[in-house]
Amino acid sequence: MLSKELQTALNNQVKIEGDSSQIYLAMAGWAECQGFEGIASFMYAQSDEERMHMLKLIKYINQRGGEATIPAVEKPSLDHSSFKTLFSQLFEHEVFVSKSINDLVHISLQERDYATHNFLQWYVAEQIEEESTARTILDKINLIGDDKGGLYLFDNDIKKFPLQQADQGI
Repeated sequence: MLSKELQTALNNQVKIEGDSSQIYLAMAGWAECQGFEGIASFMYAQSDEERMHMLKLIKYINQRGGEATIPAVEKPSLDHSSFKTLFSQLFEHEVFVSKSINDLVHISLQERDYATHNFLQWYVAEQIEEESTARTILDKINLIGDDKGGLYLFDNDIKKFPLQQADQGI
C-alpha cells in the first residue's frame, strides 16, 4: 500500500511525464511546420514514449492501492527562436525530470517502500538515456551552427537516432 505522501509524489510525476509528452508534441508540430520531417518524426515518437511513462506510473499507483489522478493538459511555453534554443530547453527539461525522479527515489527510501524503489529504478535508467540523447542532439546542433546543409543532414539523421542507440545498446 502506498503512503499518502508517496501517492502524491507519484501523481506529481504523472503530471511531469504528461507535460513532457506535451513538450515533445509541441516541438514535433513546430518542426513539421518548418519542413523538418526527421525532427518531427523523432519528436512525435518521443512524445508517445513520454505518454507511456505516464501510463506506467498511473497503473503502478493503482496497482499499489493508491488512486492515480489524471492531470490537466497544459500548452507548453517554448521559445521557438532557434533549433538550438528549442533543444536547450528540452535538455533542461530532461534534467528537471531526472531531479524529480531522484526525489521520488529518496521518498521511497525514507518510507522503506522497496517495491516503489525497485519500480523507480527503471525511470532512473530511462532518465540517464533521455539526458544523454538530449545532450547528444544539442552537441550536434552546436556543431552545425548556422549551416543550412548541416541542418538538412541532421534532419535526415535524427530519423535513425533511436535506432542507432538501440543498436549500440544505449
